[in-house]
Amino acid sequence: MLSDTERQAAAAAILKAEQSREVCVQPSITWPAMTLEDAYDVQRRWAEARIAQGAKNVGRKIGLTSRAMQQASKMTEPDYGVILDDQLYRDGARIAAGTFIKPRLEVELAFVMRQDLKGASCQVHDVLRATEYVTPALEIIDYRTMVPRQIVDTIADNAAYGAIVLGGRPVRPFDVDLRWIGATLSQNGCIEETGLSAGVMGHPAAGLAWLVNKLAAQDDGLKAGDIVLGGSFTRPIDIRSGDVIHADYGPLGGIGVSFG
Repeated sequence: MLSDTERQAAAAAILKAEQSREVCVQPSITWPAMTLEDAYDVQRRWAEARIAQGAKNVGRKIGLTSRAMQQASKMTEPDYGVILDDQLYRDGARIAAGTFIKPRLEVELAFVMRQDLKGASCQVHDVLRATEYVTPALEIIDYRTMVPRQIVDTIADNAAYGAIVLGGRPVRPFDVDLRWIGATLSQNGCIEETGLSAGVMGHPAAGLAWLVNKLAAQDDGLKAGDIVLGGSFTRPIDIRSGDVIHADYGPLGGIGVSFG
C-alpha cells in the first residue's frame, strides 16, 4: 500500500508523460508495493488534475473484457477508466496522431445511459433497462508508461485510454440482439480485423454490469448521460500518421476517421 504522497507522485508522473508525449517509468517499478487500490486512486487523482485543467468527465471505459487479454495481463476481471470530453471525437474526424504517444485502435460499442444505475447485484437486464441507446464506437488506446507493464501500471494510467470516436446508427438496447452485432475494421482500405460483440464477456452489456457492481463498493455508479465503452471485440491495430480507418458495423452503419 502506498502513502498519500506516493500516490500523488504517481499521478503527477503519468500526467507529465501525457502532456510531454514521453513515457514515464512504470509506477510498479518506482513503487513495487503498489496495489490495485493504489492504482485506482492514482487514476482518480490523475483525472481530478485533468478536470482541474478544464476537462469534463463524460463517462467510463471498460478494458480487459476478453478472456485472452485477461490471461495476458494475469487478471481475472476487467478494469476501468474515465472518459474526458476533450478526448471525444465524431465520425469523420481528422485526428493528429501526435496527440498520442503510440496509439492503437479497437472496435467497440458505447452505451449512453438514460438513467442512473447504482448498487450491488446489477445484471445485464438492469443495464439494458437503464440504457438510452447503444452506438458504434472506436477506442484509441495509448500507454503513458514504459514496458513491461503490470496491471497496476495500466489501471493507474487510466486503463490505457486515449480517446473515443462515436458514429454509426444508434439503436435502442432491446431493438436488436446486441450479442450479434459484428464489425470489420479497415486500415487504408485493407480489412485488418473482424469481430462479434458477443466476444465481450458473452454480452456487450456484461461489462457494464460488472462495473456497476464494482463501483457499488465505493458508493458510486453510472449516471444518466454517461457514455460507457463496453470493451473491444477486435484485436487492437497500430495507428500512424496518414492512416485512414473505417469500421463497418453493417446495419448499424460505420465510422470513418483519419490521422494526420
